[in-house]
Amino acid sequence: MLAKKTITNQTSFFFSLEDTLDHNHPLFNLAQQIDWELFENEFRSLYCENNGRPAKPIRLMIGLLILKHLRNISDESVVEQWSENLYYQYFCGSTEFQASIPCEPTDLVHFRKRIGEYGIELILKESIRINGEDSNDDDVSADTTVQEKNITFPTDAKLHKKIIKKSLDIVHKEGLPIRQSYMRTLKKLGVEQRFRNHPKNKARARKADKKVKTIAGRLVRELERNLPLNTIYQPEIELFYRVLNQKRNSKNKVYSMHEPHTECISKGKEHKKYEFGNKVSIVITQKTGVIVGAMGFRNEFDGHTLEPALKQVKQLVGKSPKTATVDRGYRGNTQIGDTQIQIPKPFNDKKQTKYQQQKLRKAHRKRAAIEPVIGHLKTDHRLGRNFYRGIVGDNINIMLAAAAFNFKRMINKWKSSFVQFFESILLCLFQYGFKNKFQKIGL
Repeated sequence: MLAKKTITNQTSFFFSLEDTLDHNHPLFNLAQQIDWELFENEFRSLYCENNGRPAKPIRLMIGLLILKHLRNISDESVVEQWSENLYYQYFCGSTEFQASIPCEPTDLVHFRKRIGEYGIELILKESIRINGEDSNDDDVSADTTVQEKNITFPTDAKLHKKIIKKSLDIVHKEGLPIRQSYMRTLKKLGVEQRFRNHPKNKARARKADKKVKTIAGRLVRELERNLPLNTIYQPEIELFYRVLNQKRNSKNKVYSMHEPHTECISKGKEHKKYEFGNKVSIVITQKTGVIVGAMGFRNEFDGHTLEPALKQVKQLVGKSPKTATVDRGYRGNTQIGDTQIQIPKPFNDKKQTKYQQQKLRKAHRKRAAIEPVIGHLKTDHRLGRNFYRGIVGDNINIMLAAAAFNFKRMINKWKSSFVQFFESILLCLFQYGFKNKFQKIGL
């Protein structure tokens, strides 16, 4: 249930955030530009009318999500910093200072699940609208990268140990009988698995790995025998068998027990041969660098991600771009709908004029500008490692990172315009002062 709206047009007699804060602060300007009523109207239908405790204001939750990815902090940190930062509180709709935290960090988890991918895409669409004419570009650049999941580097020994731990947890939770827990045996095998790269320890470690896998299979089979049919643990048992049956060259392998949809992706990097997560498609405008498309995929060929990405751009911006410049990883595409695909290839002097060739060269040089954008998304806006769960969590993290990048772009633009305005005033005063001095000495 949504809480009743408070009257905000009447300011406080003693203290008001709007009267106290600097109106040139970037967060103050951003709060004025965002259409908060849009989110209120769209998400009101997700709440019931008169049942239950009143929910937190929609503007508060949306503002916390934006601030989290804008400042690259966790749910716990953004809630804690909100109670200390006046600009955070004004950005989220408060009119007076509040010393307590606005909500529990887990409330952000529930709110993300409530609005889903559609709600997050609405935030991305609003971030594009904030950029105004800068987002209205007929030429775009597209590229893919990898969003890594919050998992350790997967090995068979790790997965088998996790199967043993989860099986024993189910046994203790349900009070099932068990012949042997193998705790003492596993402790000895763990010692033998260490230093496997040493020539004298390779055979011993390989033998210990095989023994751990055998123990995991025994516990899973015993657990399945003792559990009733159609138990709630059936999906977990099926996942256990998938891990135990997979081999080195198996397809659709499981790399994580808590994130079974994680993919192993190789982008040909020298320093990181394999990355474990999902593929991300980013589309930016060529002239201004506004992100107009951000989608998540599993491990598709780059060329197959282009059509859904351009469809999302049309949905967010309202029109299809005329040209999309991509790298050679998208080979096989020349035209998608009304969009012409430009891929680097040798020029044909008979079909292309010198002007067309030079135009293509400039477009492919501009395409390289998407690489630092991806770098900023990973280092500054939480795209480097995804802590959200499941495939929906992958897509939510991608779009929130892209929206935060667009908001940060406008903040930097306002800062630069203010500095230029201040410098022009100083220049005028400086020139006027020199002119008066020259007049006094008769020059």
